[in-house]
Amino acid sequence: EEDLLPPENFAMVSSFVYRSSFPKRKNFKFLKQLGLKSVLTLILEDYPEQNLEFLEAEGIEFFQFGIPGNKEPFVQIPDDKIVAALAVILDVRNHPMLIHCNKGKHRTGCLVGCLRKVQQWSLTAIFDEYRRYSFPKSRSMDQQFIEAFDMVWEAVDARYLPSWAL
Repeated sequence: EEDLLPPENFAMVSSFVYRSSFPKRKNFKFLKQLGLKSVLTLILEDYPEQNLEFLEAEGIEFFQFGIPGNKEPFVQIPDDKIVAALAVILDVRNHPMLIHCNKGKHRTGCLVGCLRKVQQWSLTAIFDEYRRYSFPKSRSMDQQFIEAFDMVWEAVDARYLPSWAL
């Protein structure tokens, strides 16, 4: 019997929304148990064939919003990609869903931080959560991005907002 192994940094963000590092083959059985309707990745690279095959076999919709890591002073996370990704997350028709990048730390942390702003969390609570997952290396650029972020509500279909969104 194969063990149910969650991907690293796996956690529930809100009802039916999960976050993690990049899922590997050994995580597929665990992910299958979640009954995912969609996976949203923030990586820039092509998605591996074995992952695409898993998604197809399970009937899981795939969303890719390639975002560069916010490592360099001049590499900015594009606001429009975050808004588009949040519009997908804020649509219950895509739930249950998994959000991931490579390590499930910085890009995922940035996106979740912006989601928390939408949920009207305090910046203190948002940054506490961000640092918990990005430990030991938090990026001040990410935190500045989250602080300055404003949601573009026109991108969201209000009919399908999850109850936890407001």
